Amino acid sequence: QVQLVESGGGVVQAGGSLRLSCAASGRTLGSYAMGWFRQAPGKEREFVAHINWSGGTTHYADSVKGRFTISRDNAKSTLYLQMNSLKPEDTAVYYCALDRRPKYFSGASNEYDYWGPGTQVTVSS
Repeated sequence: QVQLVESGGGVVQAGGSLRLSCAASGRTLGSYAMGWFRQAPGKEREFVAHINWSGGTTHYADSVKGRFTISRDNAKSTLYLQMNSLKPEDTAVYYCALDRRPKYFSGASNEYDYWGPGTQVTVSS
């Protein structure tokens, strides 16, 4: 069993930056792909970014490409999401998720096996 816990959310002005972290316990992250998703009020959960087991391959949603960077430190069993040039439309609860398939990329939330409880990000205009 894997437990994931996000941190680093908060309130920031438009144009600002935040760095989210996702710490894993119960199992090391090094064998699995990881993803970030977000869900705004009244909207469905949407894909944000994905990283393969080694960190060598990443994928991003078009809406965050060039502004967000996903990375991982397998030695620390921690996943990161650096968010720059934040916009009000980035306001959402952000979730990290684990995919037991180390090399496979999916942007579908129902294909991920473990989830954290989420962290709120609010971007004010």
